Amino acid sequence: MKVMSVVGARPNFIKLAPLSKEVRKKFDEVVAHTGQHYDYEMDRLFFEQLGLPDPDYHLGVGSGTHGHQTGEMLKKIEEVLISEKPDLAIVFGDTNSTLAGALAAVKLHIPVAHVEAGLRSYDKRMPEEINRILTDHCSDLLFCPTERAVDNLKREGITEGVYLTGDVMVDAISQNIKIAEETSDILRELGIKPKDYFLATVHRAENTDTFNRLKNIVDAFCEIENLIFPCHPRTEKFLRRYGLWDRLRKDVGIIKPVGYLDMLVLEKNAKKIITDSGGVQKEAYIFKVPCVTLRETTEWIETVEDGWNVLVGADKEKILKAVREFEPNKDSYGHRFGDGRASEKIAVIVEGYLGGGP
Repeated sequence: MKVMSVVGARPNFIKLAPLSKEVRKKFDEVVAHTGQHYDYEMDRLFFEQLGLPDPDYHLGVGSGTHGHQTGEMLKKIEEVLISEKPDLAIVFGDTNSTLAGALAAVKLHIPVAHVEAGLRSYDKRMPEEINRILTDHCSDLLFCPTERAVDNLKREGITEGVYLTGDVMVDAISQNIKIAEETSDILRELGIKPKDYFLATVHRAENTDTFNRLKNIVDAFCEIENLIFPCHPRTEKFLRRYGLWDRLRKDVGIIKPVGYLDMLVLEKNAKKIITDSGGVQKEAYIFKVPCVTLRETTEWIETVEDGWNVLVGADKEKILKAVREFEPNKDSYGHRFGDGRASEKIAVIVEGYLGGGP
């Protein structure tokens, strides 16, 4: 039996790493990398640090508008599927690579498994929300990280093939945090001490592509002492375009994007995390680090309900108030994302499905 995993961006790589180890115990696996992320720090370095095998196919799609990028992926993934004839296609998360992989497979009558199914922010202005909804509705196996994700699918009439497995990102952290702490030298390199700095990431189009939102975020960042900001290439492009780069660089500790192991160490040791990333929100929760989210909505509603995450949008005063005052209720932590065995559970379910039904 053969499965094909479709990835293309940093969050996909992280989810693939623990699952690939389990899948390869039972099946032949082919990995197709769309090339949605294409610079070294966000791509090759993650494969090396996560111990992932080199992709069997690198489709080299690169950047572009959502329609152009997704269309190019769809064409190229279809070619690989026709050539490889896998028994199952596995897609991860909510990126354009996720949707393209699911659509290409389902149109060829190849079953689709969606890892991290059922998430909803209920904000259809987010491209990721559209990707999640469409992928879920054409998937045969839906692996949900939380009970809420299962309930979300049920409300949309999806009950067949739905499994509560926990989150593969918990698996990834469990397997890599000790290695990260033993090998990463990032704190010393940056001259920072544990719990003595804030960590920020910004990459979503809703924040980077709108001058007023990005300026408000920059204004807030410039007033936060000991702020470390690994800057996404797209974000740097817009900061320069809007004339905000030099000012931010003067007041904030901007660094290049870091690898997965360095990022785990930075996240675990931060005083607070300020982000618009879904994955970083979740990692902050897993590490029990307070999170300030630069969005009005989130797909990780559990982190807000448990009091470890606060949504502030791109409002300067709300950002600064949360950085100064927001503290989680440590008694409300709910271990919402599973026990670190999601990949093992998924592999067993896939084995049952391909063998004639779970």
